[in-house]
Amino acid sequence: MNTRTLTPARSRLNASYRNLTLWTLQGWIAMFFIAAGYAKLSEPMTNLVDLMRWPALVAPNMVRGLGLAEILLAVLVLAPLVSWKQGRPLLVVAAGGLLALQTVMLVFHATAGDVGPAVTNGLLMAMTATVLWKRALEVR
Repeated sequence: MNTRTLTPARSRLNASYRNLTLWTLQGWIAMFFIAAGYAKLSEPMTNLVDLMRWPALVAPNMVRGLGLAEILLAVLVLAPLVSWKQGRPLLVVAAGGLLALQTVMLVFHATAGDVGPAVTNGLLMAMTATVLWKRALEVR
């Protein structure tokens, strides 16, 4: 086993790369959920049913509420842009909420046989779990 001590400069560079990667993931997550939430809030229910089968199975108010929740959580994922100290805990809570939401939707899509949405939820879960895990370590 080869143990190597990093120089302070190399350690800072690795931290910068990690931070850049996490911010990139946070941006992608926020863009996806803001767009998805906006569609759920603004599109007529007939269009949503054509695009996604599940809105036909639930009340329209639930679809709209889910859209609002997605937008709110997505904005909170970017909260550290406003204030790093107060925004980090909000980011962790929002990432946890999005991860829970994605888990429910993954199970729903997988049991319904919707392969495309299930794969999308799986990828989003991987991105969100990474952000949650790494940013939660920073909050401590």
